[in-house]
This record gives sequence, C-alpha cells and structure tokens, in this order.
Amino acid sequence: MTETTPGAGPGRLGAAGAAVAAAAMVTNGLAYLLPMLGARKLAVEELSVLATVLALVAIVGVAGVGLQMAVAVHRARHPGAPTNRVALGTAAVAGGAVVVTAPLLMTELHLSLEVMALVAGTTVAVVLAGRWLGELQGEQRFLRLAWAMGVFALGRYAGMSVALVLGASVVDTLLVGLVTTYLVLPVLAWLARRETTDENSTAEAGTALRVQQVMSAGTAALAMLVVSYADLIFARQLLTPAESGAYSVGTVLTKGALWAPQVITVLALPRLAVGNNRVRTVVLVIVGSCGALLVTAAALAGDFAFGLAGGAGYASLGEYAPYFAATGALYAVVFAVVNANIAAGTRWPAAPLWVAAGCLAVLTMFVAPHTIQGIMWSAYGTAAATALVMLLRLPRAKRRATGDRSSPPDRADDPRQAAPAAPPG
Repeated sequence: MTETTPGAGPGRLGAAGAAVAAAAMVTNGLAYLLPMLGARKLAVEELSVLATVLALVAIVGVAGVGLQMAVAVHRARHPGAPTNRVALGTAAVAGGAVVVTAPLLMTELHLSLEVMALVAGTTVAVVLAGRWLGELQGEQRFLRLAWAMGVFALGRYAGMSVALVLGASVVDTLLVGLVTTYLVLPVLAWLARRETTDENSTAEAGTALRVQQVMSAGTAALAMLVVSYADLIFARQLLTPAESGAYSVGTVLTKGALWAPQVITVLALPRLAVGNNRVRTVVLVIVGSCGALLVTAAALAGDFAFGLAGGAGYASLGEYAPYFAATGALYAVVFAVVNANIAAGTRWPAAPLWVAAGCLAVLTMFVAPHTIQGIMWSAYGTAAATALVMLLRLPRAKRRATGDRSSPPDRADDPRQAAPAAPPG
C-alpha cells in the first residue's frame, strides 16, 4: 500500500487528505445514521437509552482519543517507540471507571445493569483502537490511517445499524455493536504493523510513551467531550422522555458541526508535534469557515435538517437548528485549539474546559429552565465563552528544540529516512 506524506508533495498530500476525509465522512455518516435509525425504529424511551449510551461511550471512550493524540505526537518525534503497555493500561482504566461508576449511572440515568455492562465492554475496545490509529497518524501513514478509520467505523456502527433495521431491541443492538467492535481490532493491528526495522527505528523504540503524556492528552480530550456532550446527559436527567428524545435529535446537528472539519486536525497534528507551527492558523481558519457554512445551512433549512436527523415528526423544531449547529461549530474550534496545545506541550491544556463543564452544570441545573430551549441556550452560551477563552489563551507559537524533527520524513511508510529525535524536554 503506497503511503503519502506532506514531504511527498502537494499532490500526494492532497490524495492523503482526501482519503482521510473520505474515511471521516464514512465514520461520521455511520455515527449519524445510527441515531437516525433509532428515531425511526425505537420507541421514544428506547431512543433516549440509545442516545444516552452513545454519549457515555463517547465520554469514557475519549480516553482512546487522548491515547491516539498522545501516540501520534510521540510517534511523530520518535518513530517506532513502544506503545503497547500504555495502551492496555489506558483501556483497563477506562473500562474500570465505567464499572466503578455503574451504580450511580444506573440510578441517575435509569439504565439497566446489562446496558452498563455493554457500555464497559465497548469502552475497552474503543480505547484500544486509539493505539493503532495514533501510530498511523503520528507516522503520517495517512492512507493506512484512512483504511483503519473506515474499518473501525464499520465495526463500531454498521452492526448496530443493521440490528436496528432488523427490528432488534436497544439491548440487542448494543450487544451486536460490542461484538463487531472487537472483531475489527485485529484488522487495525495488521494495518498499523511495521514491516521493517533498522538502526534508527531501533534507537527510537527505546523512547517509550509515558503515562503522563497520555494523561495530559486524555484529560484534555475528556474535558472537551464532557462539555460538548453534557447537555445531552442533562436533557436525559431533567426532561421528560419525549423531550429528551427530541433534544437528542438536535444534538445530531451539534455533533455534525463538531466533527465535520476534524480531518484538518488529523493531518496537522504530526506537523505541529515536530515544530511546524504555521499550520495552526490555517487549521483555525478552515475549522471556523466550515462551522460558519454549516450554521448558515442550518439556518436556511432548519426544518429539513431536523427532519433528516430524526424524521418528519421532529421537523417542527427546525427553528432551533442553527443554535444546535453553532454549538457544535464553536466546540470544533475548541477542539482544534486543544490539539494545537497538546502538540505544543502546553501545561494544563484542559483547565478552561473543566471550568466550562462546571459552568454548564450550574446553568442547566440551577439557572436555566428545565426545557429543551433552556438546556440548548445553556450549551450554546458555554460553547461561545469557551471558544473565546481558548482563542485568547493560545500560546505564542515557537519552534521546538533542535533535537526534534522540524520536517516530516520523505516517506511516512519508511521512517528510516528520519534522523533520531531527542526526547522532549
């Protein structure tokens, strides 16, 4: 499989970007298809359970996002560095967190024991996948990364979608998703395998990924996912089942605007990690422009957007479409800044996000009315304030120490071209 890197020229970089973008579209499309099918195939109460479980897995499974970012940054500086031990530990901690908090979640979110068991099992698989995705991203093997993203999306969502079409219950649907997610993990490992070794890669392999690096990236990613998904959790707790189901349809638009431009951060992170900071401004401009286009589209066709997301029965909520989309667009900017800060080694990159999550909790629980509109406006205001604070706190871009690589290797599938990198710091 031919690989493409930024160092190979604009044309081949464009091909890599197109491949990753296509894989991201498949991932997002399958992720959006699942709640859309749920809205049509499940009763309102079961739809709310499905949406809540997806949110929980996304929040706890964000440890995998942090693992992927940490592995990508580390592999960009140290090709071949070992990641297995940290990956297994991260997955175990994430799954254990679900087990420990299960009694509280079952009580507060009205979820059964079997549903929580499925959440824990799925979380472990989702986190483990972050290891191989991060290795491919950090070594800029973007074509293999695109294949891995597509395969993982099929395992994560396609099985559950088929189950819903066949009329399965929400529990059976989640069980199918658990099985198919584990089935694709060996495929990811095969795609990420390293076929050659030499003196340089062996030297790099001695620079192991540290737990602290994963914790820094993981807590930042967790904070971002918590604050962007928290409104859905609060809706489940504070609204009636029918209102909670309707709100979950609106969050499909939020997540669409949040994840649509993320391919640019995937391509940019390895270059930011080795000192190429010029791409940071480009990333923010592209992400912001994409968000503006999506919000405009939602404003012009809100009824259609809600109808497409949840069916004709939800089209009457179309007037709120631009606000749900704007919330996602603002958080997309926040996510881009988080990636840049992690690559730059910023201390406490997640601090503003945790403050935002606390503010959102106070707003929804004690200030705003417990209605769809009240939670929606709380989420939108929190997103706007968080984006502003994160942009104002952007660190001044500066090139890394000379020991780090300042440009990518000529061939990402052949890390032997690169000189050894010194450990960060």
